[in-house]
Amino acid sequence: MDRDPAAKSKLSIILTYPGVKAVFFHRIANFFSKAGFALIARIISQFSRFLTGIEIHPAATIGKNLFIDHGMGVVIGETSDIGDNVTIYHSVTLGGISPSIKSDEQRNIKRHPTLKNNVVIGSGAQVLGPITVAEYAKVGANAVVTKNVEPHAVMVGIPAKNIHTKSTDTTFKPYGISEEDKID
Repeated sequence: MDRDPAAKSKLSIILTYPGVKAVFFHRIANFFSKAGFALIARIISQFSRFLTGIEIHPAATIGKNLFIDHGMGVVIGETSDIGDNVTIYHSVTLGGISPSIKSDEQRNIKRHPTLKNNVVIGSGAQVLGPITVAEYAKVGANAVVTKNVEPHAVMVGIPAKNIHTKSTDTTFKPYGISEEDKID
């Protein structure tokens, strides 16, 4: 409720927010994934995708208070690592960049991003490869990030460039960019 002004009650969040359902099912799928029951984990993951439009690989690591707003089209890859208090908007991909050839060589290696605590990823953004998005960084809508991101950075564009690192403001900013972050 702290991060969505449209939220009217805790009950409405539990019953109607696809991000809440996706994270709930991910916790179950992740349990089975860690226990070595990969097929059961993937079945739960695919059921969740069917219900919510959000695909989270069962092996992805997710911290506390992940908020997936709207959620449709969100994809979180197998080796993604998401910290606490992260906000992800719709149509975001946390994906790999490895080609689908020589798949055996790519098993059990880090291929997807790490999002540290308090990161905001704007709608349509693509965060690709085994990179790190540091604490309090913001990725603007439709940005394509393929390199590590510094703390407090504001990344925009294709390829994404940092337009603001002076602030150490740690307050939550919905949609990732506030008035002081805008380019003159």
